[in-house]
Amino acid sequence: MKTVLIDEPFQIKVTDTEMPVPKEGEALLKVLYGGICGADVASYTGNQPFTTYPRIPGHEFSAQIVSIPDNDRGLKPGDIVTANPYFNCGECYSCRRGFVNCCTDNQTMGVQRDGAFLEYIVMPVERIYDGKGLSAKELALVEPFTISYHALHRAPVKPGDNVLVVGAGPIGLFALIAAKAQGASVYVADILQGRLEKALHFGADGVINSSENDIVAEAMRITSGNGFDVCVEACGQSVTFLACIDCAAFAANIILIGNGKRETTFLHSILLKKELNVFGSRNSFPKDFKAVIDLIASGSVNVLDMVSDIYPIERADEAFKALANNDGSLAKVLVNIGDR
Repeated sequence: MKTVLIDEPFQIKVTDTEMPVPKEGEALLKVLYGGICGADVASYTGNQPFTTYPRIPGHEFSAQIVSIPDNDRGLKPGDIVTANPYFNCGECYSCRRGFVNCCTDNQTMGVQRDGAFLEYIVMPVERIYDGKGLSAKELALVEPFTISYHALHRAPVKPGDNVLVVGAGPIGLFALIAAKAQGASVYVADILQGRLEKALHFGADGVINSSENDIVAEAMRITSGNGFDVCVEACGQSVTFLACIDCAAFAANIILIGNGKRETTFLHSILLKKELNVFGSRNSFPKDFKAVIDLIASGSVNVLDMVSDIYPIERADEAFKALANNDGSLAKVLVNIGDR
């Protein structure tokens, strides 16, 4: 079967591997579409510290069930599904307390273990989610949506809250959608006008082009000098985290989704002075997958508008190169793995 393999940084190919054989409790899935995540791009460029090589990338995917054991989830051969790609140990302190999303020995597909960019995979039945009639392309977008959905439920977001999302990449846009679904008024900041136009398309109440305007001054203007009730950092940059602190109202919540790669230096007394609540967010819960599938199925948002391009599996190397050199014009890029 065709398999996308990263041999080492910047060395990616489509090769042949053996078909997997399901073990007890596992289903055999035919992969249909895979989404390329920032973590996959980091593996490709050698900037992902948790990746070892060679590695099959991919943890955002949709699939069709080929075979599956009898189960109480109503899943059967032929169903179009998606799956939870974060494998947890079940034994660490986090897992024992129910925080399986931040297992201390977490293994995410495509990073610490092989991913879904191949024609067939096996998955434990309990990790598979009914697609509820969604298309294979839509289901390939569920996992990145759950990242933002989970984050926006780390802190209470109430109807009427003023929310600022800093960063209008896919995760920031999904955070915008999640906040709007909770009844908030949402503004989005980014340095690229094209991304801000995408944010407006997805329902942003307003945008801030931070390459042309002072983000803090604009935040205070928008909120009549009060600051935002919730600030969401979706870039992973020091400057954007500091901007969130400055744009936040007193007693506000800051939610961190962006995975920072550099140290941030600041006087932490500002957190005390403003009594800010800072929430980290990692992965997502099974309930987040179910909630996001229901949200998309409700028809309230067209997630396919997030897709910038689709490449066939034979051209997967081109897809990775395009995202590695993304000028900001690309949002989600899918790879057609088995939808023939």
